[in-house]
Amino acid sequence: MSAGELRLQREDLLAAGGALRQAEAGVSAELAASKRAWRLIADGLPRERAGLASARPAVEAAARSASEVRVPEPFKEDQLRSLTGPASALGGLFHSYAVLAQRGWSLVAYSMRQIQSGPPAAARFARENVVLYIESVYDAHFALAQIGKKLHDGYRHLGGADAFGTSLPPGEVERLAHAYSEERGRLHPHVGVRLGS
Repeated sequence: MSAGELRLQREDLLAAGGALRQAEAGVSAELAASKRAWRLIADGLPRERAGLASARPAVEAAARSASEVRVPEPFKEDQLRSLTGPASALGGLFHSYAVLAQRGWSLVAYSMRQIQSGPPAAARFARENVVLYIESVYDAHFALAQIGKKLHDGYRHLGGADAFGTSLPPGEVERLAHAYSEERGRLHPHVGVRLGS
């Protein structure tokens, strides 16, 4: 890689680090809400009305929280194409997480409302297809959980502390890598339903 390409990739990684810092509070709130709701739907929506009614507030809260996650400037769709090197992967993962979490949770919540009070045909359709939305929530958090490792790897690949100095010190990389780690970002248990089950 040429010196110019290396410089550009380092600049983009700095921008990506700043974007991850900027998004951290919103992601943390979304994660907390998602983890509360996830355990209630990981194996599919409750079949009985009482179970559905008791799970719905947590799912609605997760949907609200996901809708409040803001995609930082360098990770927005129109700017993703200009990112280079490891920052490109980070931006793609974050964007996927944000879009899948928002759409997935909002569609799970919508499906619950249809099952509870919609016309019979809409309730049946919602029950039959909600698994797709549950899977997309899981996929969103799988993408989120890859960010920390990709940040760590990209930082090392581009020269680490020697290259970035105080503009992106190793301690900050470690902190961000932990905030976006598999340990924090993955949903447990694994999604327990499949379409048609």
